[in-house]
Amino acid sequence: MTGTPIKIVLVDDHSLCRNGLTDLLQHRGGMVVAAATGDAAKVPGLLSDHRPDLVVLDLRMPQTDGLTLLRSLRAAGIDTPALILTMSDAQDDLAAALRLGVKGYLLKDMEPEDVIAAIGRAARGELVVAPALTLKLAQMLQSGRTGVERLDLLASLTDRERQILEHLARGESNKTIARALDISHDTVKLHVRHILSKLNLTSRVEAAVFAVEARTSSAR
Repeated sequence: MTGTPIKIVLVDDHSLCRNGLTDLLQHRGGMVVAAATGDAAKVPGLLSDHRPDLVVLDLRMPQTDGLTLLRSLRAAGIDTPALILTMSDAQDDLAAALRLGVKGYLLKDMEPEDVIAAIGRAARGELVVAPALTLKLAQMLQSGRTGVERLDLLASLTDRERQILEHLARGESNKTIARALDISHDTVKLHVRHILSKLNLTSRVEAAVFAVEARTSSAR
């Protein structure tokens, strides 16, 4: 997708939300919203016609819910990467979405800039989860490492890397971290790569979960 705008299909039964998110992604995020609908029955055809990089689904809709719709898409052989954008912070909803292989689970009360950044990362294949759900995700995805092992890995990081890890645990974007620490965006990206490598992780979400688990271990 390098050099090509990310293409999105939006599915939300509230027209105000659809229109607002379309404007946000296109004018501030530089993405292309190929289609937006509140009618779940139209979604398979829209995905086949537009072949988007990501379909963004509301969780609660009158005709169906986002997870039921996603199951039906998968059963029909439609494997478009999906992201849930919802008001629900329930752990059961988060767990069900992750079991279905979604690329992200975001909350509608997030800051617009953070929503744009997270949708962009999800479209590029990264797992993204709302910062407010990091603790719930950590409880669900216990890594199996002992507290001592987590703290030993944490000790392998430099002071700056540990500092950036704490920002990742809050779900902050590279741009936000760079601004907070008065360093360049590229420097943050390099530190994040080093953090993931040292901790043997593959995504920012895993790093956030690791940070929460390590913090819990040190508090015991």
